[in-house]
Amino acid sequence: MPFSLDRLLVVGISSRALFDLEAEETIFRTQGLEAYRKHQIDNENEILKLGGGFALVRALLKLNALDPEQRLVEVVVMSRNSSETSLRIFNSIKHYDLDITRAVLSGGASLTPYLRAFNVSLFLSLHEDDVQAAIDSGTAAALLYQKPASAFEELDQIRIAFDGDAVIFSDESERIYQSQGIEAFENHERENALKPLPEGPFARLLKAISFIQHNFRQAGVQKPPIRTALVTARSSPAHERVIRTLRAWDIIIDETFFMGGVAKSDVLAAFKPHMFFDDQPAHCDRASSLVQTGRVPLRGEVTTLKDLPMP
Repeated sequence: MPFSLDRLLVVGISSRALFDLEAEETIFRTQGLEAYRKHQIDNENEILKLGGGFALVRALLKLNALDPEQRLVEVVVMSRNSSETSLRIFNSIKHYDLDITRAVLSGGASLTPYLRAFNVSLFLSLHEDDVQAAIDSGTAAALLYQKPASAFEELDQIRIAFDGDAVIFSDESERIYQSQGIEAFENHERENALKPLPEGPFARLLKAISFIQHNFRQAGVQKPPIRTALVTARSSPAHERVIRTLRAWDIIIDETFFMGGVAKSDVLAAFKPHMFFDDQPAHCDRASSLVQTGRVPLRGEVTTLKDLPMP
């Protein structure tokens, strides 16, 4: 019987997000594919340094050791590399003792069709066009920033922080704020306080995490191994709709911060997430020097397409 990914939290991650391949990316961009190919083959026994998504992946994979009877997380390396240049990646996975056995090596082709094939719940990459395509296809995805100095600090819990609008929830309300201002936004949220917000690109991921948390609580675990935080620019009176929406989804967020326009950086530094997801470049820029950050593009957002990357 084939192995099923249907009931697992599946994280797809590019090789460049899992490991530090910036020097190799420069070779590909400046010298071309053949130079990149030669470099990777010549150095395939040289272990790669850690990339921006490594800490989250390692922490999530540890969940599988908590219950030998039930696997909870699967990680799939999703790369535009060909199999010919991939041995260095697999050697590095083995070196760091990561329980990763599955990979998509598309040889320069788009990765998007394979997200659904592997039931990917979250896709992490440093290539904007791949992240945008994933979001447009309905998969939660984020463009990783370079890792901060604290990225690999060992914590006793997996900690993930989310922005609200355009991340967990749709960007419907945010569009009103952007086009009509704060007063129109607050009036809209007050009038719709009893109406749950539409789902955003990360709603499905949050529900999957909440399901895992619930199972641990049901098993009597006093301190579930995953802790979540909502860090939103909203404040009263726009808080009520958020609370009622999460209640309607039967989701408990462990920590919630209604910032009311105050910078999120200090709260994030105190919470210490393995990853913070936000859609606003300004918020991401400020947070990225303190915590590992992923920017979530808007669906259908116009981007400048570059030459298709290999790593």
